[in-house]
Amino acid sequence: MQTKTMPAITKERLEQELTENILPFWAERTPDPVNGGFYGALSNDLKVDNASPRSAILYGRILWTFSLAYKEYKKAEYLATARRAYDYIKTHFWDVQHGGVYWSVDMNGKPLNARKHTYANSFCIYGLAEYYQATGEEEALDLTKQIFELLDAHSHDSVHGGYVEGRGVDWVSATDPRLSEYEPLCDKSMNTLLHAMEAFTNLLRVWDEPRLRTRVNELITVFLDHIIDSKANHQRLFFNNDWSWDKTEHISYGHDIETSWLIVESAEVLGDPVLLKRAKEVAVKIAQAVYDKALRPDGVLFQESEGERSRDIVWWVHAEGMVGFYNAWQLSGDEKFRVAAERIWQVIDQKFIDRQHGDWFKNLDPQGIPYPNLPKAGPWECPYHHSRACFEMIRRLS
Repeated sequence: MQTKTMPAITKERLEQELTENILPFWAERTPDPVNGGFYGALSNDLKVDNASPRSAILYGRILWTFSLAYKEYKKAEYLATARRAYDYIKTHFWDVQHGGVYWSVDMNGKPLNARKHTYANSFCIYGLAEYYQATGEEEALDLTKQIFELLDAHSHDSVHGGYVEGRGVDWVSATDPRLSEYEPLCDKSMNTLLHAMEAFTNLLRVWDEPRLRTRVNELITVFLDHIIDSKANHQRLFFNNDWSWDKTEHISYGHDIETSWLIVESAEVLGDPVLLKRAKEVAVKIAQAVYDKALRPDGVLFQESEGERSRDIVWWVHAEGMVGFYNAWQLSGDEKFRVAAERIWQVIDQKFIDRQHGDWFKNLDPQGIPYPNLPKAGPWECPYHHSRACFEMIRRLS
């Protein structure tokens, strides 16, 4: 077993992974020199698929990643990549008539799915707020505020709290609110609310507005009171407006461990000592439940408790698991959590990092072999989870 003074995860190795693999791959391999912006999808062996939709989620996450990279390292190529994402969001994703960002556009920048989903608009808040922190460009902050105001006016539930999944193009009409075909129809979801909380927290860092502060407080409280099951220490996933839910749903271990550290971050930024105490206590309890139910001795972390995807080995789950367990160790001092983070890093280093073509494989089969027909870059396959894990661990190890 490694000791506290000689961790298997080192700041130097993580910084090398971030600056010599992840960031160069996304800055050099994914920009589309013909149509602008970034390719819709890219295979593991670097074949371009421009027929794949370009998602606002991908662009918001690229914007966040390279804005933070520029803020940390001041390299011109990082700023250029962030600005490329920023310009494309303004030019092609932004709805000039109704405001906010479309869910997806085609390779020519024309809307494919024009719905105004809380999830996609939250990720653009997340990226735009980081871009403003990196550059000081007021236009970016103005766009971020506009999206927040639109979400608050049209998607906020003033009766029960939280935000509904999505609206139509005009922010009023109905739409299919599901994030994917795997999900049931619902009014609200854990996943969307998690990333709204994360996005609003990042905006609060640069715009300490009373109503925004109230919404961050509300979202943290929603997680503590409604989404997290205080007996089982995992999260419920899909809700009606009044927070009732289907009692038969499965467990998303990846989202549980991700939430365990993000809720502490939000409470820290908010600065409410009562909420922060509650968030820290629940973070350790969630980490313990994931440790008990989803972590294999070899460091593989299961994504879900059941279903066809439950035994796949997924990049974002391991990126979040490394941070989540390390956070639990920092909060509790329980050595098994630090060891768990180290074991997950070993899985990442041995199975996910693609030393031939760059970046990480995104999905592996239960034997740890990359699926050949799944993209390395795509509408959901973004640089955000694994770059953020590196940024976060570098900060914690420093």
